[in-house]
Amino acid sequence: MSDKAPLHPISRLHLEAMTDVVGIMQHAIGSWPDPAHGYCVDDVARALQVDLLHGRTLGWPAVEESAWRGLRFLDDAFDSSSGRFRNFRSIDGAWIGGVGSDDCYGRAVHALGDTIATAPDRELVATAAALFDQALPAARELTSPRAEASVVLGCAAILDSIPGGRPAAMLTLLATRLHDRFRRHSTPDWPWPEVSVTYENAVLPRALIIAGRILESEPMVDRGLRSLDWLIDAQTAPKGHLSPVGNNWWARDGEISHFDQQPIEATALLLAAEAAQTVTGAARYGAAMERCFAWFLGANDLGLYVADPVRGACCDGLTPQGVNVNEGAESTLMWLTAVEHIRAFRDVQPQSQRGAELLATSAR
Repeated sequence: MSDKAPLHPISRLHLEAMTDVVGIMQHAIGSWPDPAHGYCVDDVARALQVDLLHGRTLGWPAVEESAWRGLRFLDDAFDSSSGRFRNFRSIDGAWIGGVGSDDCYGRAVHALGDTIATAPDRELVATAAALFDQALPAARELTSPRAEASVVLGCAAILDSIPGGRPAAMLTLLATRLHDRFRRHSTPDWPWPEVSVTYENAVLPRALIIAGRILESEPMVDRGLRSLDWLIDAQTAPKGHLSPVGNNWWARDGEISHFDQQPIEATALLLAAEAAQTVTGAARYGAAMERCFAWFLGANDLGLYVADPVRGACCDGLTPQGVNVNEGAESTLMWLTAVEHIRAFRDVQPQSQRGAELLATSAR
């Protein structure tokens, strides 16, 4: 349809510019990587997930070297004594600051789960599975709901092709714990498990929706859908475009922060809407996905492009004065993730429409 934001061919130009033999660097000054801040597991895990997405379209040989580099980084980051991952690494390869945060752990486990589920390279899958098995027990000690959600998503990816086992048990434990957070702390006027809406918010309802589908728990799916609907409504501007909660966040008794808007919010909401659309088939979730994607391409509060599709790059946010011109790893990976999920979504829609037409015809 003509009102949809345009798709572009995959471009890995900026991704490759940000990456050296160790991994993708965290930050950029403008379009140039900033070696002073080194690397982090959060971004390397996301880069591995982007490699998996690109491998479907470009073919595995195009991303094989990059995927192995990412997995080696995660393997190096693993601390066997704690069962967790170190996060920060300097440009000379030295690890900084000990074991990383819950969220760092969750993102690593999520990426490992996606690798096990979708990589066509058997050796890569075996290596990821061995690391996943070593890391998974530590998930029981998580206190961050976003980390819990990430581990749920990593386990869910595996369970879609390999049912049962330890991933099933951990998904049940953490999804139930996450659901309990919502039941204990949310109210009809604030259907959220925290006192503030902060960052990567939609990963929480996404995990509930996906886990609820696997566990055949209607209350869990319903809780995820209701909290997602609330997030979508709160972040849809009167003119109909996406206006994500800014990085000053949104306290329960306060006003929504409108700036700075971060690419991670747009992509997290897109992925949660994708999960909801898969479970319900409701057109409103497909529309929400398109709205999130269009945010990158000018359908936002300032009418400015945040992403550069030709280079596969993305600015670090939308400020009251314009875009933050630095094109760091997280922002770029959020753009690359969003565009591949929209590409897959649009590919499926004509088939779904033809199926609906055939059903309608047969009913007549």
